[in-house]
Amino acid sequence: MERRIAQYRPSNRPPAWERVADEVRNTIARAAPTTTYRARDLLTALTRIAVFADQQGHPVDARLWLDPAMVEHFTAIGCTDVGEASRANYRAALTTIRTAVFGPDLPGGRPIPLSGSDPSQPYTPHQKADLWAWAGGQSTAELRRGLILLLALGLGCGLDTHEIIPLRGPDVRTLEDGATVVAVRGNRSRLVICSRPFERTLAEAAEHAGTSYLFRSASFARKSNTVTDLVYRAAHDPRVPRLVMGRCRATWLIERMDACIPLPVLLASAGLDSLHALSRLLPFLKSASADQARTILREMP
Repeated sequence: MERRIAQYRPSNRPPAWERVADEVRNTIARAAPTTTYRARDLLTALTRIAVFADQQGHPVDARLWLDPAMVEHFTAIGCTDVGEASRANYRAALTTIRTAVFGPDLPGGRPIPLSGSDPSQPYTPHQKADLWAWAGGQSTAELRRGLILLLALGLGCGLDTHEIIPLRGPDVRTLEDGATVVAVRGNRSRLVICSRPFERTLAEAAEHAGTSYLFRSASFARKSNTVTDLVYRAAHDPRVPRLVMGRCRATWLIERMDACIPLPVLLASAGLDSLHALSRLLPFLKSASADQARTILREMP
């Protein structure tokens, strides 16, 4: 078994494989699968999330790959080429690896049910309005405040789940011209300008948080399920699409790609270092008629 793990290579050999290979093999060896079939399944799942994390600019670290928030992010937007059943299998395999290697005490939380819709598909303006009304209509102040803030950070700033958790009140600043800026922490640290419709929400949340955590300031255990647990507890309305932070970020990205923001500006704001992560969004961009395309191309210098 050890020899098979040591010799494993994915069939498609993505460019990131050489960077993550040793960590993938060592982690699966520590998980100690008992059959060749099971080893292959675990290697495949860990390789996919490792390559996904590498493309997002994260360091080569199995603990980070297997963090429940990363697993949720991966199953939401990192494997859109497979069906719901395969995504569920990946999630289960990664949970098995995490438990075997790091023990049952590594924070887990309850996973959000997988949606049958494409996690890269942006929310429509009508769906965004429905989500806002749904968040504001929850039964408790904690749920209302938390969900509205998630929408502001996701739809207004394009932040991922793991970028939201460590934010503190002072990370949100209002500039002299009224613009609201979020200083993102971590490996993709950067300044993000919040879109105008969400400025007031963020400014009020920062004032309420003071020097404490911006999201769920009363929750001092910043586990990876800090976000997913709140969404899980919210009352679901079948007329409203589920709140998925990956879809919020996809919506934010697509809206800015449609607005023809210069790519270096977009990549810097999104915390990306390549265009690869944007390729999955291409099917959802606005198209132009033949006449519009001809005019645009002809007028180029």
